[in-house]
Amino acid sequence: MRLKILAVAIAMALTMEAREVKVVSPSGLLTAVVSDYPSLAVTIEKDGKPLMRVDSLSLSVKGQNVGRKPVIGSVKRYQNRENLQPLVSLKKSFIQNCYNEVLIRLGGPFALKVRVMDDAVAYRFVGSQRGQVEVTSEQFSLHPLVKVTTHRQTARSHNTSYEEPYQHAEGCSFEGLATLPVLLSGAGDLQMLVGESDVDDYPHAFLRAGNDELHPDFPRYPLEWEPWGDRSMKILREAPFIARTQGTREYPWRWVVVTDSKGLVEQTVPLQLSRKPVLSDISWIHPGKVSWEWWNGAVPYGPDIHFKAGNNYDTYAHFIDFAAEYGLEYILLDEGWALDTSDPFNGKTDLRLQELIAYGKSRGVGIVLWLPWLTVEQHFNLFATYEQWGVKGVKIDFMDRADQWMNGFYKRVVTEAARHHLFVDFHGAFTPSGLEYEYPNLLSYEGVRGMEQMGGCQPANSIWLPFIRNAVGAMDYTPGAMLSMQPELYRSERPNAASIGTRAYQLALYVVFESGIQMLADNPTLYRQNDLCTRFIASVPTTWDETRVLAAEAGKYIVVAKRKGNEWFLGGMNGEQQPRELTLSLDFLGKGTYRLQQFADGPNANYQAMDYDIAESSVTASAQITLTMARNGGWAGKLSK
Repeated sequence: MRLKILAVAIAMALTMEAREVKVVSPSGLLTAVVSDYPSLAVTIEKDGKPLMRVDSLSLSVKGQNVGRKPVIGSVKRYQNRENLQPLVSLKKSFIQNCYNEVLIRLGGPFALKVRVMDDAVAYRFVGSQRGQVEVTSEQFSLHPLVKVTTHRQTARSHNTSYEEPYQHAEGCSFEGLATLPVLLSGAGDLQMLVGESDVDDYPHAFLRAGNDELHPDFPRYPLEWEPWGDRSMKILREAPFIARTQGTREYPWRWVVVTDSKGLVEQTVPLQLSRKPVLSDISWIHPGKVSWEWWNGAVPYGPDIHFKAGNNYDTYAHFIDFAAEYGLEYILLDEGWALDTSDPFNGKTDLRLQELIAYGKSRGVGIVLWLPWLTVEQHFNLFATYEQWGVKGVKIDFMDRADQWMNGFYKRVVTEAARHHLFVDFHGAFTPSGLEYEYPNLLSYEGVRGMEQMGGCQPANSIWLPFIRNAVGAMDYTPGAMLSMQPELYRSERPNAASIGTRAYQLALYVVFESGIQMLADNPTLYRQNDLCTRFIASVPTTWDETRVLAAEAGKYIVVAKRKGNEWFLGGMNGEQQPRELTLSLDFLGKGTYRLQQFADGPNANYQAMDYDIAESSVTASAQITLTMARNGGWAGKLSK
């Protein structure tokens, strides 16, 4: 009898052992512990200390629910060591992609894939059902196991432009819907960024808070619409499911980056979890800078202006001349170029669009056209027409949704645009989740509280962007203001648009922020009046070979160094209401002597935000530099051999 009891105890112990699977990162720094009791869960540990538990993982598909009563079956282990070369390199031109991974059978046609990198843990469900299926829900509960502060964008509903300011709360307690990514900050500069990748044929997730934990909330599939203004549709009826998709597929990655403030900016996890590029020829894709007229009211002025400004040929020809003078690749014709927002083929009579495109080509400047998404959907042949005209790209706006249908619209757009050699910039858009790597002609997304918000765009909010929004992909913030003010003195309206933050801060944004298309938002007149600043902006690349964070504290300040070829650019942002002084090493430089050109906040920048200093010096890798940033200030520099 004792032998029988012992045998049962041993069998139970073996069963429990089989229900826990550990995956360790290549360096041993992070561990993911997958367990199936009392629910399917992944616990994230760093140096042996549990930091977060993601439990109650489940997926309801076609009448089946995987995860609620899971049984861990067979386990297959994989290792990967490869080098990636991004086609549009926003951080680095060379990335090491190293991870350990398990594929765990869960019974029936489902499995769980868990991947562990040295700075992140990711998981996704894998299905092998026949035909199409309806996904009624996907669930998880995210429990921080250490004390955290939550930083997030909060939307009132699934209908959002992803432009809300960040809000901050102790623990995981807040009202409304948080958009992804969400940052959880702990003691000792512990930073845990929560996001998703490879969201294909599926809705994007939001997060709700409850009982100091986070749960997903997905928009359901839309079934019936009605017109909503001149540029969108309002959903009247939704399906009882979140996605109708193929049963044999890999579902989106859910991931947590575990690092510090510097690591948030340097990490490349979203790219490492993305799909492979599908375009065989990318020679026609050219990231670059754009002279933009909407923010400044399309009204150049001064003694050299002998025409009435507006959405007409003379005004845009002036913008083309400015772009050509400073080596900018494109100009953007934003809302107002067309006779009607619902007609993508007929520009205003005074615009003479075909003649304007030809003039731009003669000066080496491409034309980009703004369009509402509904106009694109109703005239999908516009891509072929624009290719014939010689248009280089499109800015598509006001989607303001993230359901499966709208996510599919994004993919149909970039696919058709690629067929006709057009790049895409999405505004009124959700945040990047991998489509830009599959189709690198997708050069940027908005999904940010950018400078178009005028007085509603403050450094205290923007300083979070390198650590949250820009940490997951390209971000069209539209920087470049030449009129700068401190917040308590802000008074501005178009056409004399101004920004909050110092002049040096504005220059630094071009180095710190990442976007395949980077706008110059201000007026050519002001740029010419501030020639040295404009020439610096024009010289900053939009793609990079290397990114290093020299100093950073999430939500307070950041200084980065970025290399393109043999040149380094430095940018610093201070989002706090007090000056900051930093002493930094230049030990990242190669051998030899470099010329340092720097733009720093002037002695009066704490009050007169347009006050700045310019200096030049010779430095080597053994040098240190001390930089001082005013409140809401910045610092920008260029290092050339």
